[in-house]
Amino acid sequence: MKLANLKWRKMLIFGFIGMAAGFAYYYFIGCNSGTCAITSNPYISSGYGLGAGLLLGWDIKKNEDKAESEKTDG
Repeated sequence: MKLANLKWRKMLIFGFIGMAAGFAYYYFIGCNSGTCAITSNPYISSGYGLGAGLLLGWDIKKNEDKAESEKTDG
């Protein structure tokens, strides 16, 4: 159970870092003219950063216990 909480914390931390990075990109590099679809709006830029952070924080390792049980069942 503790491992599951650790996975959610990791995703939450990566999501927050990504969201902050997206906002920082808008603030420091963003588009002044307002014609850029992503970087001219802080909400959209932060949303894309959140999505990127969640993708980076996603745990892609297989559950070894589940894989072992599937091998022995079949």
